[in-house]
Amino acid sequence: MASWRPDPTFYPSPKMAMRAPQERLGYVALLDPKGERPDALGVLDLDPDSGTYAQIVDRVEMPNAGDELHHFGWNACSAALCPYAPHPHVERRYLIVPGLRSSRIHIVDTKPDPREPRIVKVIEPDELHGRTGYSRPHTIHCGPDGIYVSALGSPEGEGPGGVFVMDHESFDPLGRWEVDRGPQQLAYDFWWHLGYDTMVTSEWGTPNMIESGLNPEILLGKGYGHRMHLWDLRRRRHLQALELGEEHQMVLELRPAHDPARTYGFVGVVVSVEDLSASVWLWHRQNGSWGIRKVIEIPAEPAEPEQLPPLLKDFGAVPPLVTDINLSLDDRFLYVSCWGTGELRQYDVSDPFNPRHTGSVRLGGIARKAAHPASGPLNGGPQMVEVSRDGRRVYFSNSLYAAWDEQFYPEGIRGWIAKAEADPGGGLSLDPDFFTEVGDGFRPHQIRLEGGDSSSDSYCYPS
Repeated sequence: MASWRPDPTFYPSPKMAMRAPQERLGYVALLDPKGERPDALGVLDLDPDSGTYAQIVDRVEMPNAGDELHHFGWNACSAALCPYAPHPHVERRYLIVPGLRSSRIHIVDTKPDPREPRIVKVIEPDELHGRTGYSRPHTIHCGPDGIYVSALGSPEGEGPGGVFVMDHESFDPLGRWEVDRGPQQLAYDFWWHLGYDTMVTSEWGTPNMIESGLNPEILLGKGYGHRMHLWDLRRRRHLQALELGEEHQMVLELRPAHDPARTYGFVGVVVSVEDLSASVWLWHRQNGSWGIRKVIEIPAEPAEPEQLPPLLKDFGAVPPLVTDINLSLDDRFLYVSCWGTGELRQYDVSDPFNPRHTGSVRLGGIARKAAHPASGPLNGGPQMVEVSRDGRRVYFSNSLYAAWDEQFYPEGIRGWIAKAEADPGGGLSLDPDFFTEVGDGFRPHQIRLEGGDSSSDSYCYPS
């Protein structure tokens, strides 16, 4: 796996990564919602000059059914160029693909032919449980010194959740990352400010709180996550909890500024139990301490009861349900997925304290069922969103999590993937030639782009 020169897809700074060649392939997690057939990793053709543009050209079938593939990531990335990285010559070659429900981790080799990847190793749940004490692996990030993975809870489905580390080369789980977790119990996403030796983590719920679907009693009792946590990355110790207010339920996706000299980032909140709105918050460091403030609020949209699933009929409105956010590599544009209303929003966050709404596209949605130029009415909505390194192309898929899909879209989500074109000056438009119907009952979740994307890499050198 090692070579004498750094991987050419590694870049010292986000500015240099923005000049990288355009992606030609994407990899997408494909879920069988019934858990009767093995999930798969699809290979998506992203080359507009190809005869199979916007088509899934290959699938890597997992060896078992019931994994629920969700988030996945690369074994190595631009963080390997950090001055203290012990493995500077690793390759961006393997995808680490966990099953969120099974706790099984698949290692997928994308070489020698990236259009025909193959599984080369499987880490079974018992090994993960025994080595780390965690289960339900969720988010993968390639760090300077290893592969970091968040996990939602214990093998019994309770808390605490946290982070564990895998070896860059053998892929063995090494153990729990936290030395002192302080008050942190719930887990979801994590990221870091490498220039300030700081990790940030967010909160969803334990496996027993989420695997059977959204629990209205827990939600109305304000029992899901409503905090962020800051950690000493080198010493692996909890530093500070940032409270968003318990009415703000499910603090999910974290997107720190890509420039390592900047000490701020954005986090999405799924729903407020007070008015069904969603929000985006800015964490920031000033005068040596960390704070957080709401910078974007997206209201619920009124709807007739007959347009709503049973879970929402009494409310007479569709919550936006912000389930993913993404930040362009120049830290200028933030993309916000509103899975409930079917809207993908673009904000200019050049001034991170004062975002400006600069563009939107709509597909699907609980009530609207907005169509693509290449389709009829759609369900599901923009969910997982990925931005190309140059910031010009935004890909998104429409499935959240099988048990939650059924609650908000009880007719059954029909899987699709779409692409929006981003204007460098602000604004979004759908690519009329890019619409992928997954078919065969499978649903798409996260998308990773060949050579890296806006949420796969972290950088040690300022732009």
